[in-house]
Amino acid sequence: MEKIKLKETRENKGLSQKQIAEKLFMDVSNYNRREKGQAKISANEWEKLASILEVPVEDIFESQESMIFICKDNATGNYQGNNHIYTIPEFLLDSQRKYIQKLEEEIQYLKEKINK
Repeated sequence: MEKIKLKETRENKGLSQKQIAEKLFMDVSNYNRREKGQAKISANEWEKLASILEVPVEDIFESQESMIFICKDNATGNYQGNNHIYTIPEFLLDSQRKYIQKLEEEIQYLKEKINK
């Protein structure tokens, strides 16, 4: 998954991928793969990037893991069921978690109102 916050911060600071790559002692193609999410960024590299960009790690860090769900089809008859693997981007899961939390808070509020 592309590291949008990292890319935007780098661009806002007016730095090229080549400049960042040089400071990380790697070639541009290696850095480009990290920014595009095709190669993992180590914890040490996140720290170095934050230092280079003069921002807290939290401002540029984006999870490298996506949630993977395996759904088993329970087909009947002569059809053989398949397993389907779905990769959900972390930002969508975060959005859904926030929505669920809001709904749970509303449910709690309504329960308290009913009990009064």
